[in-house]
Amino acid sequence: MSGLVLKLAPNERVLINGAVIENGDRRTKIAIKTPNVNVLRLRDAIHPDSARTPVTRALYIAQLILAGDAEPEEGRRQLLLAIEQLSQVFDDRDSRLLLADSTAAVVESNFYQAMRKLRDLIPRESRLFASARG
Repeated sequence: MSGLVLKLAPNERVLINGAVIENGDRRTKIAIKTPNVNVLRLRDAIHPDSARTPVTRALYIAQLILAGDAEPEEGRRQLLLAIEQLSQVFDDRDSRLLLADSTAAVVESNFYQAMRKLRDLIPRESRLFASARG
């Protein structure tokens, strides 16, 4: 992630290459210049018990890779498989674009960007589940 700028709220925590960093009492900008750094805002993190749907499970896989808790190549394989499975369910144009963007991000080892794109599918997934129940 070359040239990434993080804007942190007061006392916000972020995981950078496995180290938890907590901001102070003021808003801060941090520029990360080193390429291929794994960054995860802890406010974006998913608790393992919350990864119960196909989209949240895919997000959790990306999170494990970013946190250094999954071997990157195996995680990439699992994440690409999860995205492929999602593409069999989400057939509208906007969802397809999100899935294509997340696939491209995974191929480029940009797992944070993949998470951001997949996160946009959560409301769509909720609507699908609601319409299936009702």
